[in-house]
Amino acid sequence: MTSKIVRIGGASAFWGDSAIATPQLVNGGPVDYIVYDYLAEVTMSILAKAKQKSDKLGYATDFVAVAMRQSLRDIKAKGIKVVSNAGGINPLACRDALAEVAAEAGVALKIGVVLGDDLVERAGDFAGRTEMFSGEAFPEAPLSINAYLGGRPIAQALARGCDVVITGRCVDSAVTLGPLMHEFGWSDEDFDQLAGGTLAGHIIECGAQCTGGLFTDWRRVNSWENIGYPIAECEADGSFTIAKSEGTDGLICFGSVAEQLVYEMGDPGAYHVPDVACDFTQVTMEESGENRVRVSGARGQAPTSTYKTSVTFVDGYRNQALLVVGGLEAGAKARRTGETILARTRKMFAARNLGDYRDTRIEIVGNEDMYGASAAAEPREVVLKLAVRHDDRKALEIFAREFAPAGTSMSPGTTGFSGGRPTPSPVVRLFSFLIEKDAVPVSLDIDGERTPVDVRTAGGFGQSASAHVEAVKAVEPTGELVKVALVQLCYGRSGDKGDTANIGIIARKPEYLPVLRAILTERRVAAHFAHNLKGEVTRYDLPGLGGMNFLLTQALGGGGMASLRTDNLAKAFAQVLLSMEVEVPAAWGLEKAA
Repeated sequence: MTSKIVRIGGASAFWGDSAIATPQLVNGGPVDYIVYDYLAEVTMSILAKAKQKSDKLGYATDFVAVAMRQSLRDIKAKGIKVVSNAGGINPLACRDALAEVAAEAGVALKIGVVLGDDLVERAGDFAGRTEMFSGEAFPEAPLSINAYLGGRPIAQALARGCDVVITGRCVDSAVTLGPLMHEFGWSDEDFDQLAGGTLAGHIIECGAQCTGGLFTDWRRVNSWENIGYPIAECEADGSFTIAKSEGTDGLICFGSVAEQLVYEMGDPGAYHVPDVACDFTQVTMEESGENRVRVSGARGQAPTSTYKTSVTFVDGYRNQALLVVGGLEAGAKARRTGETILARTRKMFAARNLGDYRDTRIEIVGNEDMYGASAAAEPREVVLKLAVRHDDRKALEIFAREFAPAGTSMSPGTTGFSGGRPTPSPVVRLFSFLIEKDAVPVSLDIDGERTPVDVRTAGGFGQSASAHVEAVKAVEPTGELVKVALVQLCYGRSGDKGDTANIGIIARKPEYLPVLRAILTERRVAAHFAHNLKGEVTRYDLPGLGGMNFLLTQALGGGGMASLRTDNLAKAFAQVLLSMEVEVPAAWGLEKAA
């Protein structure tokens, strides 16, 4: 096995990430590649609307105007390759814009563009499809339809000498896996290596989330000011080390990297991407130096024969308004204000034959609404967040007008209106289905020349590795017990997949895991989130990390832009769970809950 190390820097977690990342990785590094992930589902709808306005738009403009413009000369001088899914809905326009910037800078670039993911012109072919989770019918007027492509097209573009590879929709980890397939010559059957490369991409795809961002033990992080963006130092067998540039802030440790592994994780024994079905249940991590964590143990098997395909479409309108209420019983006053506004506007809708709201949501921010029955005592200052959905924009314009009178005719202590009247906006929803890979031709455009890409389309996936996992035996705590906050026993990170939330939990010490498995049952987690949960809770085990992953279905009010909830992406679910009080042996010497 070769001793070659390929260093890949992750410079973007989403469209809007910090401009410090690219120059930091270029000048600090060292890196062989810099990769950028820009595409959330809602981003695709934004880009689709932009392309409707101009055929020169529809891509993540920050990639060209900020990241590349400020560092392109240094990137070229140091021989760094760049891979990005910034192409969005219009990767050729992204290519053209980058070529202009390169010409202005006097830099010669060979740019490859991966095409084939955009299926919106074939919308009529999918009319009979149903949504893979909800069973809903295919939307009548989709904004975007994109298959999630894999890493092989990127690898082929790099093999043809491209300095920059731009893609449309691909799985987030593919921008990292593609370079590794190219550099190490991994075949389509090297499943363990492909799984390791996918995991490297999964860890760094969210930028600084693995280097101290969003970390449970945030007080251990020296500073976020110049937080180091991650560098994956990858080996030929699929193992890798997470590091960052010298002199940067943040923190890389077992907990910070392990938390990122469980972020937005479904079944860890069957993490599906186009190139491989990954098994992360036996992955191990160890701190191999200061701000260095080595990751190994990913396994893989044959993928499925399908691509996941995501559709975005407009489904009615939404509006949201905020106001501050202070004083005694602030939460109760704010809630009554929200209920009054809804009741008043419903009568006005009825008088105008506008129909009722499709959905409403009153949240009292500061009153611990996201904690449900475990909320603490009521505070003396809160923010009323009132969010609504309706099929008719006119109804939400009435709502916007009727929100302001609360400042003089409702609760005492009402103050702090947020701006002027809130403006209605379209609700963009997500529809997902599977399509056979052999029905999605993929091609490369390099210097205007189109060539097909030979992508593995065969399936072969068998069964999730989770079915064979030998989990640590659950052990009920015995002897003298004390109540402590769950956070003293474990790290936690949560995320979303549509209307499903996940919460990953990793034990701080091996001896804690058996007790955690006993006290953190599916039933108890479901009860803790009963105020949000409409579906079921499923627990998966990660014995390699000493952790568990919980999936909460129908927990986000529709999820994404379709949800009216403050935490529509499950970002705070882990924090809510970590505040749970649990009984543990007093001999562990943990701090008792207040």
